[in-house]
Amino acid sequence: MTRHAPARRRVYGIGLPHRGLRVLPSRYPPPLFPPGDAPLTASASLDSRADARPGRRERQDRIPVGILYMISATALFASSSAISKLLVVTYPIGEVLFTRNVIGLAIVAAVILPRLGLVVFETRKLRAHVARSVSQGFSQTFVLLAFSLMPLASAVAINFSAPLFATLVAALLFKEAVGPVRWAALVVGFLGVLLVTHPGPGTFQIGSLFALGNAILYGSVTVGVRRMTSTESTETLTIYQLVFLTGVFACALPFGFVTPGWADAGLMALNGAINALGQYWWTRALVLAPTSAVVPFNYFSLVWATMLGFAIWGDVPSLQLLVGSAIVVASGLIVLWSETLRRGVRRVG
Repeated sequence: MTRHAPARRRVYGIGLPHRGLRVLPSRYPPPLFPPGDAPLTASASLDSRADARPGRRERQDRIPVGILYMISATALFASSSAISKLLVVTYPIGEVLFTRNVIGLAIVAAVILPRLGLVVFETRKLRAHVARSVSQGFSQTFVLLAFSLMPLASAVAINFSAPLFATLVAALLFKEAVGPVRWAALVVGFLGVLLVTHPGPGTFQIGSLFALGNAILYGSVTVGVRRMTSTESTETLTIYQLVFLTGVFACALPFGFVTPGWADAGLMALNGAINALGQYWWTRALVLAPTSAVVPFNYFSLVWATMLGFAIWGDVPSLQLLVGSAIVVASGLIVLWSETLRRGVRRVG
């Protein structure tokens, strides 16, 4: 009786004898997002992350998704700003910022660590993470000082010089391509901000200077994060930011701390939760799209801030505020229309 050779099965394109071969389950969890919108997961090695990063053309195709993330992040940030403005009336700024970041860190860690483990802390740019956190520490302090000294909508409007700084840094230092439509949208949007704030002798008070300082730092951080996404995943960027910021603001607690009541403690917890989600979506937007494409949509924060200011403090929007806000929103929609049109042309071509 002839003995037949064992059956052979092709494994990854190579013919190998099938001798009870088992496919072991991966020790890594499934991706957080569908393949069409998969982030650079921290479960991969740094080398494989860089190799698997989508090319320039693919990143351009994700611009509308990045814009959606940015608009959603602005709504959360405006809500967090309103809550922070309420809290700084009673509590020290350092305490408000510490509770916001430590609660955000706890939430992010609870979501990320069970899925990715400690590999999320793998990084080639630890110094860049530290520099980013120090810059954001000053930025967050400045913006809360501005909120405590002036109306919410006015402070947010002044902060909208940040996209101009971000675009200038991206274009001049990093040679990032910025088309004429984006430049025009930024200029028009900034003019809308000026119309809202109607600068005059009474505008440039100490609160306005803090808001401007935040805008400069925020614009620089935006470009820095964009440069870091070549090797850093959204999860890594988010968790390092919250770890370092929690440590920075913990140092301020000995200089001022007020024990909150249950209602205010719940408000602080809510502030930390929505800020953490906003930080993740904001970072995700910069991973998916160029800085100059998504940053103009920070202007939507002005709309949310105006609505919250009216709902909470009874700030009735003036005609200038409404017209300026319309110009700001229109400038963002022009960028979206331009990017969608370019995307359609590439697909047709």
